[in-house]
Amino acid sequence: MEGIWLACPSDPGSVAIKDLFDTAGLTTTYGSALFAEHVPARNAAAVELLERAGYAIAGKTNLHEFAYGISSQNPHFGTVPNPRFPGRVAGGSSGGSAAAVAAGDVSLSLGTDSGGSIRIPAAWCGVVGFKPTYALVPADGCFPLAPSYDHMGPIAATVDGCVELMRALAGLEPAAPPRLDDLRVGVAWLEHADPLVRRQVESAAKRFPNRRRVDFPFPDPAEYRGFMREVADVHRGLFAERADEYGDNVRGKLERCLAVTDEEVTRAVQARAEYRARAEEAMDGLDLLVTPTIPFVPPSADVDEIAIRERGISLTFPFDSLGWPALALPCGLAEDGLPASVQLVGRPGEDAFVLAAGSALASPF
Repeated sequence: MEGIWLACPSDPGSVAIKDLFDTAGLTTTYGSALFAEHVPARNAAAVELLERAGYAIAGKTNLHEFAYGISSQNPHFGTVPNPRFPGRVAGGSSGGSAAAVAAGDVSLSLGTDSGGSIRIPAAWCGVVGFKPTYALVPADGCFPLAPSYDHMGPIAATVDGCVELMRALAGLEPAAPPRLDDLRVGVAWLEHADPLVRRQVESAAKRFPNRRRVDFPFPDPAEYRGFMREVADVHRGLFAERADEYGDNVRGKLERCLAVTDEEVTRAVQARAEYRARAEEAMDGLDLLVTPTIPFVPPSADVDEIAIRERGISLTFPFDSLGWPALALPCGLAEDGLPASVQLVGRPGEDAFVLAAGSALASPF
């Protein structure tokens, strides 16, 4: 399908790879015209792990330019379509990876997530996406966005598909699905979602008998300046030489990133440390946190990404900041008959548990 890019037919042992990962002998553009002819000599570490586990590369998938956006509206290679909900954005930045799964071209794909880039397109395409604990999946050979926020992980048709890829990517052994009534669950952020998204997430949360509302904190907005400085540092040299070859959407963001001051970065680092302490305190006595994945359903394909970005990452970015594992799971249809998604979050290192809880929750959906 145009805008997704799957170069070859798939089989049950194949994985679609976001075009942010180097693939030996295959063009790897990072979603940018600057790298339109780039053919790496070596695989990214995650791709190498998948091939060693016996997976074949089904093809490369399109993305938001340099992974810096949530719509996958790419001015160089086309907007990624939403196969299940035509006329709506697929989400980003791993839009092609989610769309390939949603279209049925593959059942397994590899994406990245720095502010929500696995979970947002999974939510808007009605599939499953998993952001692992920070650094559980190696980042070598994947073009960075903001290195201390970047996560690599799977998008799949089912939770079991995510479990399968995490075994190959990180040696993660599956855990037995827990009894939902044994879990101590905190429910947060429902009030930030649109009414029907909220209703569907509430319905999913009600399947946990031992649940309670919690006032889970958000990051201090000052922290985002640290994210922006990391993005600026990745692009500083390239942007200085070739700024006019970036798309307008990403060029404008990078100009703002390059304006971040050292004083703002100092405050951002402090704010991030404080947020981690507050989040750990809020999780005391809980096994799992349940929130909406994204507050609203996929907007029109011609939406202005800048206009939706802040709210779009509001419920996903916190767990990139924390580095905690988070699973996006379809939970029914909401506004305009479009998909809602529930987010299940655990503490660092509890990836197998989060996936097992997601498998148990997914059984009736």
